[in-house]
Amino acid sequence: MSAFQSPYKALVIGASGAIGAAFMEQLQHDPLCQTAIAVARSAIHPNIISMHLDDEHSIQNAALAVKEQGPFDLILVATGVLHGVGFMPEKRLADIDMKVLQETFTANTFGPALLLKHFVPLISARGVMALISAKVGSIEDNRLGGWYSYRASKAALNMLIKTASIELRRQKPEAMVVAIHPGTVISNLSQPFAGGANARPANVAAKEMLATIQSLEAKGSGQFFAYDGQLLPW
Repeated sequence: MSAFQSPYKALVIGASGAIGAAFMEQLQHDPLCQTAIAVARSAIHPNIISMHLDDEHSIQNAALAVKEQGPFDLILVATGVLHGVGFMPEKRLADIDMKVLQETFTANTFGPALLLKHFVPLISARGVMALISAKVGSIEDNRLGGWYSYRASKAALNMLIKTASIELRRQKPEAMVVAIHPGTVISNLSQPFAGGANARPANVAAKEMLATIQSLEAKGSGQFFAYDGQLLPW
């Protein structure tokens, strides 16, 4: 991760998921990474702080818990939901359900908004906060329709990231906030939809995303990137 001042400090939020855990593994094997800590629902490693990020109070407490180990050169947010108990992505307007909308937006939009609020201040002067988004959240790229809640929640997340990047630029001109699309990854989230052929192991996706983040320049703040560095349309 030569884009950061070496050695660098990294924080992963959502390390209990496939992508978050893979991020953590990659960072722990990087000799330039001085500190790699994570926040997750379950502590499966000494460097993982076990906390449930269920509301603003818990998110604020998580930020306070790691503040002394910062500022961080890299903050990765790997939280989100596509399907859950009793619901799958909608195929038709008739399938839209208020409870599903609320649950999806809470995980994919409202939670990350609060993470931006409390963790952006922990970024170093040249740091990057990268949040996992999804290409299906691109309004311009939407050609198939369906998946109303998920698409809309990710599109809203992208707007939050773009807006936060403008504010951050005034405070730390060389720091960045970006959205990144991981592609189809073998995980619980994508398992019902992967179709096998296009799904990649989480460690491969994490390595690709870290390489893309490493290559970014400050002017890329507020942009939407794919795992391979491709600039995606909003």
